[in-house]
Amino acid sequence: MSGGLAYEGLNNVSSSPNNLLIILNDNDMSIDRSVGGMKQLLLELNTGATYNRWRYKASNWLKGNGYLKDDRRKRLIRLSNAAKGAISGQQNIFEGMNIRYFGPFDGHNVKEIVRILRQLKDMEGPKLLHLHTTKGYGYKPAEQQATIWHAPGKFNPDTGERQETETSNLPPKFQDVFGETLVELAKQNPRIVGVTPAMPSGCSMNIMMKEMPDRAFDVGIAEGHAVTFSGGMAKDGLLPFCNIYSAFSQRAYDNIIHDVALLNLPVVLCFDRAGLVGEDGPTHHGAFDIAALRPVPNLTLAAPMDEPELRRMMFTAQLPEKGPFVIRYPRGRGSVVDWRCPLEEIPVGKGRKLRDGEDVAVLSYGPLGVAVREVLNDEGSLSVAHYDMRFVKPIDEEILDEVGRKFKRIVTIEDGSREGGFGSAVLEWMADHGYAPHITRLGLPNSFIEHGSVPELQRVAGIDAESIRKAILGT
Repeated sequence: MSGGLAYEGLNNVSSSPNNLLIILNDNDMSIDRSVGGMKQLLLELNTGATYNRWRYKASNWLKGNGYLKDDRRKRLIRLSNAAKGAISGQQNIFEGMNIRYFGPFDGHNVKEIVRILRQLKDMEGPKLLHLHTTKGYGYKPAEQQATIWHAPGKFNPDTGERQETETSNLPPKFQDVFGETLVELAKQNPRIVGVTPAMPSGCSMNIMMKEMPDRAFDVGIAEGHAVTFSGGMAKDGLLPFCNIYSAFSQRAYDNIIHDVALLNLPVVLCFDRAGLVGEDGPTHHGAFDIAALRPVPNLTLAAPMDEPELRRMMFTAQLPEKGPFVIRYPRGRGSVVDWRCPLEEIPVGKGRKLRDGEDVAVLSYGPLGVAVREVLNDEGSLSVAHYDMRFVKPIDEEILDEVGRKFKRIVTIEDGSREGGFGSAVLEWMADHGYAPHITRLGLPNSFIEHGSVPELQRVAGIDAESIRKAILGT
């Protein structure tokens, strides 16, 4: 069983071999860990091999002799479900779908879980095991503040005190710029609302939730619903800023197409954690959003090089007649300490020339443009032009025409999938318009990149400063 399963109060659903679906319920629901007596006996009996073997044999004998016809069987199932509900004190929807339900059990009792799994593994047919857990179980600070301790950073394990570092002289995190700018825009535009699927602090939507609690919505771990909900509000005249981590926007791909793009609705999708995210590993790298969304009609796809550009793109996205607007930006700090620039419109589909040159053209998309700028400041052997493209859809055709006519060598760089991404868009345009320069594309390889710091992973992926320098020199 996979996909499309929703059940109120159940956060974590995982599948395992032999048609066993395991549900981990960690919504702070309590369970009496000293459960005994008749209830515990019946729970153990329900998973017992002997009981289930005789149950199967009896069912086959009754059906074979005509005593257990289909209508009678359904009545017995309903009676059994009612009895289970009365004993466990709760109802479930799974038995009605002919999925045998076992639980709820204490998800922290490892020995008991091992016993149950051994008994369930050889049973025929689909089955579901329901376990109650507590987030952060075993460490009191984490149990008491689960959201904060989802990603606490460095801390003293004895006292639970988190170690803060001095950051006043550092550039801000992109997500904090998003959160502050969203509130600033919402004060000017009463149509703006905020939506996040369960990461208000991670994406800094909590700033708006604190200042404007009636205009910001946390819809839980449901990215598809976040997009459809945003589309519905946009259809009714609001202007949602829907913030989703890039990697998890994959869960909402169908919703983006059918509930936003197809209807050409004014929804601003802000993809946080785009590109390499570091220690969260391969499940969290935002590698595929550019390639996945580039073919979708009506979408505008933008990426800021730095924090002031993020502010300007957010301002532009909420202006009238902009339609569905996607802004991608990375995890962590940017490059500009004094980031509070005036809110000004950026012409959609227009990049900017940051440096003129004669030998090679470098076209960057997103914050890696900062690394390109630093490399070019140190590199003097070639005359290199640098363009910050800003948009991959619509792409700046005037810049591409200038580059195609002037340069025989082009380097494209992006913090996203090399296949189908920004560099591919440049290749396609050049081929379609009769230009044939030599194009070197730097981007994430067609492989899942593992755990590591962002600088380490940039070296692995070939998008670090040294890789950029070698691509420019053609070595």
